[in-house]
Amino acid sequence: MRRRLIASALICAAEIGMALAPSLGLAQDLPQPPVGFQPPPPPPPAPIKPYNPVSVTPAGPFNDPSFTAFRNNLADVAKGKDRAGLAKLVVDQGFFWVQSKDLADLNKSGIDNLAKAIDLDNPKSGGWEIIASDAADPTLAELPQSKGLYCAPAPPAFDPRAFQALFEQTDTDPMDWGFPVKPAVEVRAAGEPTAPVVEKLGLYFVRVLPDSAPPAAGAPAFIHVALPDGKTGFIPTDSIVPLASDQICFAKDGDAWKIAGYIGGVTP
Repeated sequence: MRRRLIASALICAAEIGMALAPSLGLAQDLPQPPVGFQPPPPPPPAPIKPYNPVSVTPAGPFNDPSFTAFRNNLADVAKGKDRAGLAKLVVDQGFFWVQSKDLADLNKSGIDNLAKAIDLDNPKSGGWEIIASDAADPTLAELPQSKGLYCAPAPPAFDPRAFQALFEQTDTDPMDWGFPVKPAVEVRAAGEPTAPVVEKLGLYFVRVLPDSAPPAAGAPAFIHVALPDGKTGFIPTDSIVPLASDQICFAKDGDAWKIAGYIGGVTP
């Protein structure tokens, strides 16, 4: 799955707006837990059961020649790991970095805040890979609560009521679901590329199970999923998109696109 999952999922634009509310001055910061507070352990996963698949339509490319040119420029910067070049593509001031609240340091530049959000300056991190992935993503969606602010990856189209019924029916959480990047993804009997194919997925939500073991060194990564008939199988990790994903956000500064903020990122 793409990077780490965050609580402000791409379930609907309204939830993204709620995540952005503190940075926009629309709500107070969330209360902090008392010193020494230990959160309760997560509940065990719900039993696997059959479910009625809910169709999903992945977002198409954002057709704006100026944004395509910007993405190409961003890709070149990422390839060369050019921090100075990246700085020119980020807003100087007003950059936001949202998790449960805005973590951006208003006394620092946009590039410094972005670098901290994705751990860009750590040579052992995947910060530049994140920038390259963002440059390769052609989708973009405007946030309804913030006109002129666009974030990627764009959420898919689906029936929210049917999706709510789906996770209520299965006693799961919206964070337990993802959707294939393309139709006919092959589901295998084991987490190995040579294992027998037991099914092919359609474009619908698929339950992701929490017991996926890390791959052996050099082996392709697979993820364990529950199928609509109640059986399970394994698909390549990069063949499914989580509903909750870090997002990079853009805005136009005059005629030029700039990176304006980040949703998610590393834990401070």
